[in-house]
Amino acid sequence: MYDLIIVGGGPAGAAAAVYAARKQLKTLLVVEEWGGQSAISSDVQNWIGTPSISGADLADNLKKHVEAYAGKFLEIRSPARATALEPKDDSVTVVLKDGKREEGRTVLITTGARRRILEVPGAKEFDQKGLTYCASCDGPLFADKDVAVIGGGNAGFETALQLLAYCKSVTLFHKGDKYRADEISVEAALKNPKMRGILNAEPTEVVGEQFVTGLRWKDVKSGKEELLPVEGVFVEIGLLPNTEWLDSVLRMNEIKQVVVDARSQKTSHPRVWAAGDCTDGRYHQNNIAAGDAVKALEDIYFSLQKN
Repeated sequence: MYDLIIVGGGPAGAAAAVYAARKQLKTLLVVEEWGGQSAISSDVQNWIGTPSISGADLADNLKKHVEAYAGKFLEIRSPARATALEPKDDSVTVVLKDGKREEGRTVLITTGARRRILEVPGAKEFDQKGLTYCASCDGPLFADKDVAVIGGGNAGFETALQLLAYCKSVTLFHKGDKYRADEISVEAALKNPKMRGILNAEPTEVVGEQFVTGLRWKDVKSGKEELLPVEGVFVEIGLLPNTEWLDSVLRMNEIKQVVVDARSQKTSHPRVWAAGDCTDGRYHQNNIAAGDAVKALEDIYFSLQKN
């Protein structure tokens, strides 16, 4: 039996694995893919300690860092996928896709999330060519440019507020007749002279040549279509947490994020913790995921000492 099974190979899983090995916990790390959502980013500029790095290189660095600790205390299973979680009073079993069943005294879930994809003509073709799903990763690349944000929730307005710091203009599109973000965020963004918000607006096409040159959109009430010239399109239409494999064994919110105690990252089961984008934390970024995973690991370590 392992002391700890970690599921996920993004910043959260990697950070936890390094800390677990250093604390000499007998640990199994289950990784389907290394790097998390940022693996596809062309230039990550907010990974602390590294001014600029590609998503692929970040993923490779995480892998190398963890592999440096592989051995007596840390076993890495990759590529491998968890398909079920079976908690008991004194242990937790993780079922893998290949049929193997691994048992641990504790489990840390760091399976992350995936972005809800914009499904209009041109979105796939211009992904990472002006269209992006990560403002914190790619936003600075669009300094002094006109950009569009798609999404009227908190994530959309937080992205807009971030982009207003360096973009020439920001236009936010929301398909509903009322923004879903909190009033403070909406007011803070819309009072900026570089900001414009458009309600009842549905994107219909991302246009461009080698890179994005504009966003075509339709007024859902009048049916009128317009083309907005922009060089960047930031999509914030929601995250889909990678928690389907958990079924209903843990407490989750309405969008299937694992509910955790913000002080410890503990879930509804006393032997299971979770960190990163698969949780109901308010903010989701690489550095936050790594920090929350370290927090969880510290709590797991002390919990194991007591039990």
